[in-house]
Amino acid sequence: MTNLSPFRRMLKFVYPEGMRGIVAGLYNAISSAAVFQRHYELVAGDVLNYCSTGAILDVGTGPARLLLKLYQRSPQMRPSGIDSSPEMLAQGRQNISSAGLSEKIELKEGNAAAIPYPDESFNVVISTASIHHWKKPEESFNEIYRVLKKGSYALMYDVVSDTPKNLLEQMGREYGRLKIFLFWVHSFEEPFYTRKNFESLSEATLFKKEQTKFVGLLYCVVLKK
Repeated sequence: MTNLSPFRRMLKFVYPEGMRGIVAGLYNAISSAAVFQRHYELVAGDVLNYCSTGAILDVGTGPARLLLKLYQRSPQMRPSGIDSSPEMLAQGRQNISSAGLSEKIELKEGNAAAIPYPDESFNVVISTASIHHWKKPEESFNEIYRVLKKGSYALMYDVVSDTPKNLLEQMGREYGRLKIFLFWVHSFEEPFYTRKNFESLSEATLFKKEQTKFVGLLYCVVLKK
């Protein structure tokens, strides 16, 4: 499993792909916090550098807050999201409805290894902080490749277990040291990849890796079809 340590391999086996039950509601509430909203802003800005029109798919969309941010910044986009958790989708649909955008943003049940859309449906595919939960990462990347249009990008964002110390210190000055310390502790209890392992996920797939970078505290692997 991509050179994961035995401990993280165990975590990956235990953790579900989607957030179920009360956890979905808790995550939805937490995602409204300032540090989350700032990262949605950062990621939305990064995505729009690659594609600002056309169809976009968010894999593991959760509460759909990133899709809302993207549509608000670029109303000419056609946002869609999938999630494997019915409870999480319910939270996302409620957020979309509260924003008055139920006719603009589509959510479907599905997971990264079985995307419920035809070939070459999207101008860009994104995923944020869900990749470490995927049970079949190689199959999932090839599914994303399938639904992307030729010449388009997949932007894969996730937390990594080896976030540089200087970046944590920088984020600590912006958001408060306690929040960043809790983030650092959190990196030990989730099956996060190292940067190297995260990058290697796409090596046996159809994608071409373009670049890697940090967007806030999220590590991004940019892939092109």
